[in-house]
Amino acid sequence: MTDRLSFGWQGFDGFDAPTLYDMLRFRQDVFIVEQQSPYPDLDGLDPVCQHLLVRDTDGRLAAYLRARGPEGDSPAFIGRIVVGPGWRGTGLGRRLIQAGLDFMDRSYPGQPIEIGAQQHLADFYAGFGFVAEGEPYDDGGIPHVTMWRR
Repeated sequence: MTDRLSFGWQGFDGFDAPTLYDMLRFRQDVFIVEQQSPYPDLDGLDPVCQHLLVRDTDGRLAAYLRARGPEGDSPAFIGRIVVGPGWRGTGLGRRLIQAGLDFMDRSYPGQPIEIGAQQHLADFYAGFGFVAEGEPYDDGGIPHVTMWRR
């Protein structure tokens, strides 16, 4: 089932209006509506990120993440990691994270990578070499933990 997906990276300037709308709607549907977490998704970072859009054979978004290399005092990070409800439990989450890490390793070799993980997913991310650092924190009503892959 997940072998019929297309994985495509693009910069923010590469978005046309319908694709940008699909991406923002996809994130909103999961992070804000489904998870009932009213938080400012439009945080100003999208324009400086690369975006991985995973689409099914009908062109619908199945998964998404964004990534950015180190910039000034800000570390490299992967964020807004989301798998659509119909794709959970298929292994797509693992493929998504691996694609993100492969991109980061090619683009920014040797750089530590930060994620702000929902706390209940910390073990999942640990499977990719991420280690939790610091105390859990609240982000939009959902417990999170900062994790690093060094």
